[in-house]
Amino acid sequence: MPVVKYSPFVDNEEFPAGLRLFQDTVNRLFSDQTTTRPWAPSVDIFETDNELVLKADIPGVDQKDIDIRLENGTLSLKGERKFEREEKNKGFHRLERSYGSFVRYFTVPETVDSENVKADFQNGVLTVTLPKKEIAKPKAIKVQVNNN
Repeated sequence: MPVVKYSPFVDNEEFPAGLRLFQDTVNRLFSDQTTTRPWAPSVDIFETDNELVLKADIPGVDQKDIDIRLENGTLSLKGERKFEREEKNKGFHRLERSYGSFVRYFTVPETVDSENVKADFQNGVLTVTLPKKEIAKPKAIKVQVNNN
């Protein structure tokens, strides 16, 4: 009888496709360290009276390699930091920075005015400004006190 390699992560009735995705992720993490590792930029999100602001640290990423979309209440931030090998730098001693594609998804509240979203990219920091709709902005109401 021939020896057959058993792979529980293959698509069939017994093992769903989701397990293969898990296997691919694990294989990528434990694969040869000279290849690129998955990464995601650090993000800060804060709110003011008039807007939500997202700031992402993406140094080394060209502006043309950044894709920002707002669809169905989800803000997606995609991009790629490319690893440029130069022949004069053959002898790397350590590679700690991550390279390759990244993607981040954020749920956006319905109070955001999706028609006026702005993005700015300076010094490796991407700032996405999501203005609030007028009905979502806080309003101050003065209370009159009657002295009777």
